[in-house]
This record gives sequence, C-alpha cells and structure tokens, in this order.
Amino acid sequence: MKPFCFADGKIIPTQDARLHPTDLAVIRGYGIFDFFRTEDYQPLFLEDYLDRFIRSAAKTYLPLDYSREELRAIIGELIQKNDLEKGGIRMVLTGGISENHFSPATGKLFIFGEELSFPAEEKYQNGIKLLSMEHVRAIADIKTTNYTLPVWHSMQWKAQGAEDVLYHWDGQVSESSRSNFFIVKDGIIHTPNQHILLGITRKNLLDLARNVQVRPITLEEVWEADEAFISATTKIILPVTQIDDRKVGSGKVGKVSQDILEKFQGKVQAYLRANKG
Repeated sequence: MKPFCFADGKIIPTQDARLHPTDLAVIRGYGIFDFFRTEDYQPLFLEDYLDRFIRSAAKTYLPLDYSREELRAIIGELIQKNDLEKGGIRMVLTGGISENHFSPATGKLFIFGEELSFPAEEKYQNGIKLLSMEHVRAIADIKTTNYTLPVWHSMQWKAQGAEDVLYHWDGQVSESSRSNFFIVKDGIIHTPNQHILLGITRKNLLDLARNVQVRPITLEEVWEADEAFISATTKIILPVTQIDDRKVGSGKVGKVSQDILEKFQGKVQAYLRANKG
C-alpha cells in the first residue's frame, strides 16, 4: 500500500485511514469497489472505470458525494503524491453506519494507491488451470466487496494447483471469481453474456477482436474448445490450458490468445500516447 490515500474528504497518510467497526462493510460485507492500473503516471481507461463505479454506487443505493470531475482530480493528485508511475488505484465505497444495522446508509469513500504485480511470466507462456464450480455470483453486474466464497475457497484451489475457478450453473458458464472468461473455437472468440461483471479489460478486448460472439456458453462447449483465456485488470489476458483434469484443446497456449494479448498491449500504448500530457 502506498503512503497516501484519500479518506474523510482529504488526502492523508494511509496508516491514518479509519473505518467504524459497525459500518455495513464490516458487519454485512456491503460495499462496492473498483480497481485500475496506472502506467507512466496515467490511469488506464479511467472513464470506463468511473462509469462502472458511479453505476455500482447507484445500483447499491449508496450515496456518492463526489462528482466525476472531483474523482478525477483526487486520483490525479494521489498518483503524483504517491509517485505511482506504475501500480494500481483502488476505490472503495462502504455501506455506511446503518440505524438498523442492515439498510444501506451513507458510507465512506476511500481511494488507495497500491503496488501491482502481474502473474509470473511462465503462466502466460504455459497457461493456467481453473477448477469448475457450480455457483452464480450474487448481483454479478456490480463490483461489490463481497468475496467471501472465493477467499474461503481459494485455499482449496491453490492446494490443487489452480489459479482460480470457473463458475457454471444449470449447464452454462459465466465467469471466474475475479476475471471474465473466453473460449476460442475455429478461430472465433466466444464469451458469456449472463451472470457476469462487465469487465473493463473485457470491454476493450471486445473492441479489438474481429471474430467474437457474446452469448450463453455451455460447459460442454468449454470441453470442446480449442483455446480458453481469462481477462482482468490485474492479469490482462491469461491463457487457460486446463480445467479440472481436462486439457483445453491441445493443452498449450493458442495463437488466438497470444494475438489478442499483443493487440491489447498495443491498445494500452495507443491510449497512453493519446492521453499523455
């Protein structure tokens, strides 16, 4: 965690940030957050992340007492104060201190600067393993702070050499616990359209892909896929070469996955050039 954060309406030392223990974020796990990267002191795809954060606040009935312009200014100041050339920014809006300890109230806004580490290079070269899991994430289109199930379950998937899970329900897949999911069949990219978070990396990837179908995807289609990969802010695009005890396609990283990663990296560089200064 970087030394300065935004809390209580001002930028303060991160170690001084405080949250009341009866805030709904603590006693009910109720709140929202978002996270994005910085490169060359620039917040990547900032407007997309602000769109989602503002939308999530409205959908969870949490007052957000800062305008988009004010949020931009706070983020810019934090990046400079923390010398955050390359890292991450985390925005958190808590559920607030509720009179009945249940209904959403006026929460606290925190914005933190963080270090950011990507997965090891070997995972991009060799791919990762996912474990299939019957589950649908609650209010999946909102980036809530409720990660109880995956945090608990992560000890099990790590013991089995997996990177994460693949959620499925009633024969259809949705997403990973912290990533969107894609398969490739005959050169065409397919990604689920139901019970998912509308990821920002996913959004920009869809803008890049020439052959892509956004639709319901069955678990059977996953078993028959040529390639698979996940996308997320903290992973970019990470190939999936095994799910449970089954290989995906040949069990090796495929060309489509490699190509879309290269195109995404190119889009990042174009974004930085366009927004520099």
